[in-house]
Amino acid sequence: MGNLSQISVCIIAKNAQKTLRECLEVLKEFDEVILLDNESTDDTIKIAKDFSNVKIFSSPFIGFGPLKNLAISKAKNNWILSLDSDEVLEDEAKQIIATLKLEKHHIYGIKRKNYYDGTWIKACGWYPDFVWRLFNKTHTIFQDQSVHESLKISQNTQKIKLNIHLKHYTFFNVSQMLQKLDSYTTLATQKNIYKKSSVSKAFLRFLWVFFKDYFLRSGWRYGYKGFIIAWMQANGSFFKYIKIYEKQQQEKNTKIDLHP
Repeated sequence: MGNLSQISVCIIAKNAQKTLRECLEVLKEFDEVILLDNESTDDTIKIAKDFSNVKIFSSPFIGFGPLKNLAISKAKNNWILSLDSDEVLEDEAKQIIATLKLEKHHIYGIKRKNYYDGTWIKACGWYPDFVWRLFNKTHTIFQDQSVHESLKISQNTQKIKLNIHLKHYTFFNVSQMLQKLDSYTTLATQKNIYKKSSVSKAFLRFLWVFFKDYFLRSGWRYGYKGFIIAWMQANGSFFKYIKIYEKQQQEKNTKIDLHP
C-alpha cells in the first residue's frame, strides 16, 4: 500500500449517484475517504455507506473552496488527495502515488481526461488539464473561492507535475451543461463583481472564446460534441460578463435612487 496508508482522500459531492461508485471503488486501499455531502437528494449517501473506509459528513453549499477546506479539516492524515465525485483515479496513477517520496512542501499535479457523453475530449483546451490535488494540509489548503478554487501557493512551494491521469466525467449531456453554465456563471459573477464589463465586451469575449476553442484548439475534430463544448464555453464567458454588467448597473441605479 505504501503511501496510501497515510493519505486521506477528500471528496465533496452532491447528487453524485451516476459516478460515485466508480470513484470510490478505486479508493478502497487508501487509509480513509472523507465524503462531504452537499444536501444530496439521490442515492449518494446510500452508495457511500457501502464502502468501509468512507466517512460521511454533510454541509450546505458555502462555496467550492470553503467546502473543500471543510472536508480537509475532517481528515486525520496530513497528506490529502482532493477529488471530485465525478473523477476516477486510474489504477496506474494509484500505483505511482503509492511509491512517491512525498515531500511536505511539494504539491502534485495530475492530468485529467475530460469526457463528454462517453468521449474523451482532447481539444477545446480540455487536455492536458493539470489539476493540483495531492498535498500536505500543514503546508497548503484551498483558497476561499466560491468557484474555480485553487490551492494557496507559498514561496517555498514546489509544484510537481505527475504523468498520471484522472478520468473526469465532465458532462453527460447538453442539459447538464446548461445547468452548470447558469450556476457557475452566477458564482463567477460574485467573485468578479468589480471587473470592468459591458455588453460589447461580453459579445467580443463570446466570439473570441468560440473561435479559440473550436478552430485554434481543434474542437471541430470532435464533430457536434466539439461544437457544443466550444459554444457552451463561449456562452459561459458571455453570460459571466453580462451578469457582471447587469449587477453593476443595478448597484449604480440603487446609488442614484438613494442620492437623488
